[in-house]
Amino acid sequence: MFKTIRNAWSIPDLRKKLLFTLLIIIVFRIGSVIPVPFLDQNALAEAMKLITDTQDSSNMLAYLNTLSGGAFSNATLFAMGITPYINSSIIIQLLCVAIPPLERLTKEGEAGRRKIGTITRYVTVALGLIQGTAYFFYLKNTVTESGKHITVYNEGFSLWFSAIIIVLVFTAGTALMMWLGEQINKSGIGNGISILLFAGIIARLPATISDLINYWNLGGEGYTQYYFLVPLWVILFLAIIWLITFMQDSERRIPIQYAKRVVGRKMYGGQSSHLPIKVALGGVLPIIFASSILSIPGTINLFLKLQGNWFFDMFNSNSPVYITLYFLLIIMFAYFYTTIQYNPIEMANNLKANNGTVPGIRPGAPTAEYIKNILSRITLIGALFLAVIALVPHIYGAATGMGRMAVGGTSVIILVGVALDTVKQLESQMMMRHYKGFLD
Repeated sequence: MFKTIRNAWSIPDLRKKLLFTLLIIIVFRIGSVIPVPFLDQNALAEAMKLITDTQDSSNMLAYLNTLSGGAFSNATLFAMGITPYINSSIIIQLLCVAIPPLERLTKEGEAGRRKIGTITRYVTVALGLIQGTAYFFYLKNTVTESGKHITVYNEGFSLWFSAIIIVLVFTAGTALMMWLGEQINKSGIGNGISILLFAGIIARLPATISDLINYWNLGGEGYTQYYFLVPLWVILFLAIIWLITFMQDSERRIPIQYAKRVVGRKMYGGQSSHLPIKVALGGVLPIIFASSILSIPGTINLFLKLQGNWFFDMFNSNSPVYITLYFLLIIMFAYFYTTIQYNPIEMANNLKANNGTVPGIRPGAPTAEYIKNILSRITLIGALFLAVIALVPHIYGAATGMGRMAVGGTSVIILVGVALDTVKQLESQMMMRHYKGFLD
């Protein structure tokens, strides 16, 4: 990866794109530390200690704080992060399967994609407004242990004026982040939204390293088991990265044979090819779906502040019930996502229309059934892979007491996936320039 970046840096055009992308990341990080007005920062820091002092992902606030790079707990300009855009993209993607007009747009080529992109942006702003409003009411209704209110104004016209300003700033931050991601796609190295998400997660790594050092220091205070657990955690983290890297590029290739056909005086076809099916079909989306659903009870309890309630205790991220449900939901959503994204009947019909066949399988319904069976087996392997990646940190944290070091599987998969995609994009751009120079 570093060799690819070094080679790209030697090309003037790519160097400009890399510098532009770095500038956008700096702007993003500056916006992540600029607080919104009309909030008592000391009271906010005291109230958010519960989020910043734990890596428990059983509530949505901790999850949003991780994806925003800590901006959420500080109620900054980019506190909502890129989560509204991710949710909007997922919603529109699902609706494109359920609503015929949107489904027709997906088949209209570039013009259809632009219309879907415009709809996604509007939905992003709407979700940012809803999420920002909910966050404001959480800030308003939260009182610290010392009796302080986070919001400066809590009654009368001043309350409503400050509420409108705070919610609009949160919403504007969401729109600005979306625009920054599009600028990376336009003038940078591409993959803009993912790179901003990558930068936010990377920003949380210093806190993780600090926690790791604190656990190591505990070994000198009589807790000698941490001298063994800390290196084991590092080895486990590196093993997870290797496994994700291996699975990201894994695919099942279905052999395809195209029949010869004569068009005019020319003969076409006759070659062999393959239909690639990636093992990690859904990527990180099944984990996002599962963690979002399981975070609902923890989020409700965060507002109700019920201590020792057996129902909400079941949904703590280190409890056996949470881990079991997490495992089952990841597998279920992996199959759900594969079902809405891949249609074996349509794939078989496309092969038949192009005179393509799977060796040993008759065209039509037998081919569709064959592809369906392969998709089912591949989805199971990919779902088990995602479940292992997502659950190993939780199980390790529950077994060792290092709950603060339970780095979420979602974050690690995003980090590795974005890094691999960015390297591939740089390599493709370098290859394109190499061919261009050769042809010129």
